[in-house]
Amino acid sequence: MKNLDTGLVAESISLLPAQIEDAYKQLKKIKIPAAYKKINRAVVNGMGGSNLGARIIASVFKKELRLPILIEPGYDVPGFVDKNTLYIISSYSGNTEEPLSTYAEAKKRGAKIAVVTAAGAGNKLAILKEKENLPGIIFTSEQNPSAQPRLGLGYGLFFVLDILVKAGATSFTSGEIDKIIAVLEKNNSRFDLAAGKNKNLAKKIAAEIFGREVVLIGGEFLEGSLHALRNQFCENSKNFAQYLVLPDLNHYSLESLGNPKNNQKNLAFIFLTSNFYRPRIQKRLRLTMEIVKKNKIKAVEYKLAGATKLIQALELLQFGSWLTFYLAMLNGANPSLIPSVDWFKKKLN
Repeated sequence: MKNLDTGLVAESISLLPAQIEDAYKQLKKIKIPAAYKKINRAVVNGMGGSNLGARIIASVFKKELRLPILIEPGYDVPGFVDKNTLYIISSYSGNTEEPLSTYAEAKKRGAKIAVVTAAGAGNKLAILKEKENLPGIIFTSEQNPSAQPRLGLGYGLFFVLDILVKAGATSFTSGEIDKIIAVLEKNNSRFDLAAGKNKNLAKKIAAEIFGREVVLIGGEFLEGSLHALRNQFCENSKNFAQYLVLPDLNHYSLESLGNPKNNQKNLAFIFLTSNFYRPRIQKRLRLTMEIVKKNKIKAVEYKLAGATKLIQALELLQFGSWLTFYLAMLNGANPSLIPSVDWFKKKLN
């Protein structure tokens, strides 16, 4: 593991609770003008790992949101963006071309623009923030030694959440921070490198799904975490994965399991269960698992146990990060390197 993990991925995963604690200390840097509270929607433009935190927020706080939050990654500014829109540009590196390219148009529309980016040399978004005096934050990220955005979600999630709270989009009690950190620190001892395979569920499930395409199954408040975990599989493990969301998947995907015939050897379904799912979703999940097993496809269940929806969403993120790390080890892959993405960006330039 030491030979493969040259980019300090395991260390970054273990520091998720420290990232949240560090982010909380930096929240005072975020000052939101009074005019930013006069909005009727929020849009987040960030690519890959830089939009995962916003997706988790939109799912977990769905019932508490006072206005719609949309994740719109890419080059286009949606037609509805106007002076009543909070437009958050999120880029960990600050040099991601898609969100940067939308700034001029969002400004032209009169949108209320905020920025989330990590401090670093040559950070174009940070330079833009200072030049245009934009609200938001240029944060330090010492608790993410890998420097990979997907492994620094303790920062990205809570900075975006704080901007939304200060703009009046939702509410969050800061007293939850200590509870979240305590749970994640305890869970680290269950999943980290020192925990043996017999007691370490992340290692155990990694061994069970090794050599297969992964399909994640969950729903409701966990949809954002499923999206994040799918990304972790692809980039950490170098293992193809996808996710399907309840209840929608029950209306189209169940009849597809029989073909191709090698599904039985090639697929592994991971079912994420939660006591916060409404009863009908819990029943749908059980029945979906039965159908998968009837088709003789590997099915694995992981039960979330946190006391709140946000804790469970972060618990899944933490467990999934460790799981994808161990799968990377089994695949003989360096979990920090993304050579295909790097090649693509080089050719694109």
